[in-house]
Amino acid sequence: MKKIIIVFLMTCVTSACSEDFTDLAPISNRNEADFYNTADDFGAAINASYAGLQDAGVYNRAYWALFEMRSDNTDQGPDATGLARQYTEINQFTEDPLNEQVDAAWSGSYRVIANCNVILERIDNVVDIEEAVKNSIIGEAIFLRSLMYYHLAVAFGNIPLQLTPFAPGDDLTQVDATTVYNQLASDLAVAEGNLSSSNTIRASKGAAATLLAKVQLTLGNTAEAETTLRRVINNYNYELVTNYADLWGTGNENNVEAIFEVQFISGGIGQGSLLTNEFSPSGDLQTGQGFGRNRPTDVLVNAFEEGDLRFEPSMGTSWINVNEEVIEQNYVRKYESNPPQENDSDNNFVVFRYADVLLMLAEALGESPESYDLINEVRTRAGLDAIDATTPGSFQDKLLKERQVELAFENHRWPDLKRFGVVTDKLIESESDVINAGDIRNVFFIPQREIDINPNFIQN
Repeated sequence: MKKIIIVFLMTCVTSACSEDFTDLAPISNRNEADFYNTADDFGAAINASYAGLQDAGVYNRAYWALFEMRSDNTDQGPDATGLARQYTEINQFTEDPLNEQVDAAWSGSYRVIANCNVILERIDNVVDIEEAVKNSIIGEAIFLRSLMYYHLAVAFGNIPLQLTPFAPGDDLTQVDATTVYNQLASDLAVAEGNLSSSNTIRASKGAAATLLAKVQLTLGNTAEAETTLRRVINNYNYELVTNYADLWGTGNENNVEAIFEVQFISGGIGQGSLLTNEFSPSGDLQTGQGFGRNRPTDVLVNAFEEGDLRFEPSMGTSWINVNEEVIEQNYVRKYESNPPQENDSDNNFVVFRYADVLLMLAEALGESPESYDLINEVRTRAGLDAIDATTPGSFQDKLLKERQVELAFENHRWPDLKRFGVVTDKLIESESDVINAGDIRNVFFIPQREIDINPNFIQN
């Protein structure tokens, strides 16, 4: 059962000091004078930052387009009209700087960052707030800001790194992804220190440490990542759910494996998830239309070994009529439910979970008996035989495949392909009839609107 309802504060989320810099601007001066004065104000403000994760530019839509559909895991399918055209372009590397999903990811992420920056700037001015509450809010704001910056760095590479509220006249400049990751490594250490280890529905020590380890692996700091991941395993009381199927569905949210989830709440209050309607075939829904988007590719289907218990909870098969021809189509099942109304499902989005931690520790260690033990802990739950150094394939290939099937549709595949350095190889292998090696880019275009209003920005 959901234990909180995230409060939308539209003045915090959408107000701005300058029309030219809506994504980085703080709330208006009038609202600042009336707000951010009490502990309750800051509690509401951090809730608004969590609410920003529900945005269609973040976890509700754009992120899965950028991090799953861009990869070899999913595609748009035969429909490439209307909104579907934007997804097809992302999948086939034909999008331009005007693509609305790419623009939405940039805008939605920076709105959360702007909220967090104002909180961090103003909270020291409040005297009537308990130190423990203050430290927790600071930790949460740093974690949420870092989570957004991590995704922006993966997607765009060269981005403005704004750590204070934007003011008209500020000179925004881009920094490279490595600079962003180094900042996040420092920030997340602070966040981990500030947060609770027991929180299951808000940011926690485990969530900050998991993101920190992902950043450290991205930087190539495997020894540091190992230390961080062992801290998650030894100190923060996560474990694998016994049955993989029990990770999914509205009755299984915030379980012992969950490290951080975006809390979606149905009921017509504007906090429901789009994912059920977006991914389900039309015939499988009792409420509204299913669009069958983010369709699993045959490459992903074939990556599952025979008898893998993860397959059925992850995806299903339906039949659709295309130009009077009935064709088979794969679809995502992890977010199935019966929403009370269209685009209003209760399904949370799982951002981090313990299986990812085990596989990241195997990555940090490199090929060794312990790393295979970690991989096999995940495989055993899936009903599969153990692997070892004698199993065909390189260690990297075996680990990457295990991450692909374990974490499918959870927005890890594109960052994984980049971190492992195999973007071109895997995409050409999977979609040689759609894209050529020369078409593949490791970063998305900066939205054209940002280029137009920021003369210092350089387009990717």
